[in-house]
Amino acid sequence: MPSHRILPPLACALLLAASVVLRSQPQAPSQPVSPGRWFKGNTHTHTVNSDGDSTPDEVVRWYREHGYQFLVLTDHNYLTSVEGLNALHGANDKFLVIAGEEVTTSAESKPVHVNGLAVESLVAPPKAATIAETLQQSVDGVRAANGIPHVNHPNFGWALTAEHLAQLERTRLFEVFNGHPQVNNVGGGGAPGLEEMWDRILTGGRLMFAIAVDDAHHFKRPGDPNASGPGRGWVFVRAPRLEARAIVEALDRGDFYASTGVELAEYDGTSSGITMKVRATTWSRYRMQFIGRGGRVLTEAEGPAASYTFKGDEGYVRAKVWESNGHVAWTQPVPVGASAPK
Repeated sequence: MPSHRILPPLACALLLAASVVLRSQPQAPSQPVSPGRWFKGNTHTHTVNSDGDSTPDEVVRWYREHGYQFLVLTDHNYLTSVEGLNALHGANDKFLVIAGEEVTTSAESKPVHVNGLAVESLVAPPKAATIAETLQQSVDGVRAANGIPHVNHPNFGWALTAEHLAQLERTRLFEVFNGHPQVNNVGGGGAPGLEEMWDRILTGGRLMFAIAVDDAHHFKRPGDPNASGPGRGWVFVRAPRLEARAIVEALDRGDFYASTGVELAEYDGTSSGITMKVRATTWSRYRMQFIGRGGRVLTEAEGPAASYTFKGDEGYVRAKVWESNGHVAWTQPVPVGASAPK
């Protein structure tokens, strides 16, 4: 499968590449690992080692049994060991547990949480005077531990603004969807939703990539709408192999898309535009949007497949897929033209 990226500057190569087909399901273990593999995973979940209700074994078992290929354990200010979990549940080319931490602190009486993916040591939560300083120090702490940072649930406690995210250095990842029932994904009361924040940041000239996660805490309260349960948001990551460093570096580059239930069958990029196709279910209908600078819908199509031809002045183009039962998928922004985010 030809290589492609859904990000610049590296992802600008996407626009010059030949057609690319997404394959979200792993190949059989006997087949060689190709550069174009896609893996389903969750980068935000909790165990009894912080405020979850289930042991690491129970948590990992749930994701393994529900079709995921990787899971990052991110207990609050605690680095849960994954060596034994991988010995028990991991399988070459099939399933992987990755070490992580949710660096958890506060500033200006607001919660400030940053995930560290594949960190090699515990990251101490910083104590800074402002939200901006606390965010940056958390990100830098994760980088110092050789991990990949992503900013969590900006509207939890109405803590973070688009301006906070736009001025961050050394990270481009934030959660556009979090499955916890108290994180205010869609905004309200005059505060923007997370997707609107994303477009403000991109339009302002800063490139950021959007993740969907569970933030699961409760595995023993199935059906409870007030519980933070698993299986609500995830990513499909394109990586050369199912290995921790390969997975998190692909996330850091933007080689992934986010979803709450929609799976893509194809994503074709050329120098002139983008073509997409959903892995459709028989009971669903689909609506596809291509979105540019200012969050403007450039074009919209009904059905499981659509394409968009670049005009050159969009600034960026990202796609959103709506499914008739409420599920969504988001692709990462492709820069277009002189006003493209950097």
